[in-house]
Amino acid sequence: MKKKILVLCTGNSCRSQIAHGYLNYFGGDLVEVYSAGVETHGVNPRAIKTMLEDGIDISSHTSNNVLEYKAIEFDYIITVCDNAKERCPYFPSKAQKFHQNFTDPAKCIGSENEIMLEFSKVRDSIKLYCKDFIQIHL
Repeated sequence: MKKKILVLCTGNSCRSQIAHGYLNYFGGDLVEVYSAGVETHGVNPRAIKTMLEDGIDISSHTSNNVLEYKAIEFDYIITVCDNAKERCPYFPSKAQKFHQNFTDPAKCIGSENEIMLEFSKVRDSIKLYCKDFIQIHL
């Protein structure tokens, strides 16, 4: 039976979308991954671009609110930013909860190259976290 994983961040636009992509990639047929935010901001085009640079296409992902998934029985819930951990509305779940705060690359200011470099750094940190998560928990 597939393990159900929910990844949460503030707007479900960057960090949770990147984690969603990598958890799917590393977990394969063992997982069913969802991502959501306490708000919805749409999937960030730079998140899509940085994932494509690593061979993963998240362009079909949608930005979802966490309340859309309250009826799903998750095995794991991962918050990827402090804001989501603090603001996430309570919904009953037996899921194991994990938290890892990642810098929000969407808040980076600078040239397009500097911004994309920040997206790449955050992507690589999330990639490592997701790879380890799958190896340890599945």
